[in-house]
Amino acid sequence: MSDNVIQVSDGDFEAEVLGSDRPVLVDFWAEWCVPCHMVSPVIEEIARDHAKELKAAKLNVDDNPETTKKYAVMSIPTLIVFKDGKELARVVGARGKDAILREIQPHLAA
Repeated sequence: MSDNVIQVSDGDFEAEVLGSDRPVLVDFWAEWCVPCHMVSPVIEEIARDHAKELKAAKLNVDDNPETTKKYAVMSIPTLIVFKDGKELARVVGARGKDAILREIQPHLAA
């Protein structure tokens, strides 16, 4: 994992994601999920390219059931953009970089 993507958990989700001063792209994933592994390098690339505009985080759904349930994540990978403690965008399923950026770009910090 790159330096631009942090790991979050049920314990620190509120502080790291909901309390962030800039938008946070959270990748809900699992070790056994093949599409998740396909999306992971794309998330790292987006995190690197947009480091000034957003924070990127990964949350393992198997290890963090409370947050997964709270945000009704039913299939993975699921990418959610949070800003000011609220969900603003959701991308479900493996998508390419351009498709992900189309969904999240309107919510990035200006």
